[in-house]
Amino acid sequence: MSTMKSNKPVPKSRAPREGEATAPAAPAAEPVAAGRITVSDIAARAGVSVMTVSRALSGKGYVAEATRERVLAMAQAMGYVANLGAKALKGGRTHVLGLLVTDFESPVVAAIINAISRVVKQAGMDLIIYDIAPNAGGQARPEVVPLLSSLCDGLLLILPGQHAEQLEHFQRTELPVVLVNYWRAPTPLPVVRADNYEGAYALTRHLLDLGHRRIAFVRGTAYSGQSQERERGYAVALAQAGLAPAPELVVEGNFGQRSGFEQGLQLLDLAEPPTAVFCANDLMALGLLDAARARGLQVPKDLSLVGFDDIPAAAHTHPALTTVQQDYEQLGGSAVRLLLQQIEAGVQRGIRVELQSSLVIRESTAVPPAARASRSASSSSSSSSTAAARKVASAPAQPERKKR
Repeated sequence: MSTMKSNKPVPKSRAPREGEATAPAAPAAEPVAAGRITVSDIAARAGVSVMTVSRALSGKGYVAEATRERVLAMAQAMGYVANLGAKALKGGRTHVLGLLVTDFESPVVAAIINAISRVVKQAGMDLIIYDIAPNAGGQARPEVVPLLSSLCDGLLLILPGQHAEQLEHFQRTELPVVLVNYWRAPTPLPVVRADNYEGAYALTRHLLDLGHRRIAFVRGTAYSGQSQERERGYAVALAQAGLAPAPELVVEGNFGQRSGFEQGLQLLDLAEPPTAVFCANDLMALGLLDAARARGLQVPKDLSLVGFDDIPAAAHTHPALTTVQQDYEQLGGSAVRLLLQQIEAGVQRGIRVELQSSLVIRESTAVPPAARASRSASSSSSSSSTAAARKVASAPAQPERKKR
């Protein structure tokens, strides 16, 4: 039996050109060789070039949507994880920003972190948050700088207590960095921070305008530099009113609520206690509010009380706290935008951005008791005089006696 052969060439299947739309294929199920999955492994399995895989994974450059979906599905099925360190070493962008923090317990730091996170997300980037608190021996941890340099395009630093020499690690790195709300010492690094002095001055002027003259000040921890700026605003406002802070009215707190309570008891037990207290932050003011209650005093009837920061609890305590508001959304957003500008420019500039704060007057301040009593007595005396005058004016006229 003979077999007939056709002279027609057998048509060969053509591989799709790069970028050409094809129906997404199900990812291959067979495992690849043990070890880290690479872009080349994905390209070989997907039947496209390494460049096409790179574009599909990075989202940069043209790749047909069907091809992109196939590459992404293949990468996921193969368990691919991008090597950000290798990408950075090649001079590429990782689209990741790092955030170094030393104090996660502070409500102010929490508000700044949330603001930064939202703006980074809006920029289409990822955020790594790293705890850089000192180790058990109290030493700084400079090893994190090269570690994060291999993962991030730039760093945001919330390090209020760092000495200038501790910041030298960040000055030596080529990685762009921005300090957030840093006040401790002069530095050549870029800084975005919120005002302290002007807000404290306005807050003290508010108390002076109400008639207070014995105004106490509860300091925060000295290491951040913010307490000193707030105390400076307080002292300047008093000086302009012809007053000097009495030594017994300036006491040491630590920005914690308990310290506000303890220092509050000390102030309220003085032979001549203050009529108003300026706490260097809201947490201490909340503690001092507890101290006033413990001594049977009412705020603001017997004592006016102010804080600083406008944390959420300030508006919801009773009475609601008069304070200074710092816009942490604006602070976090400005810091992220400045960092992105430095990354794009490839140059670190020692820029300082200082954002305004604003006075928020609520229910915890009023005229001092003596002034209120004086006004009440004056008002009572005036009312009595007016009433007497009215009585005389309204009395019936006496008939005129005739002479005999």
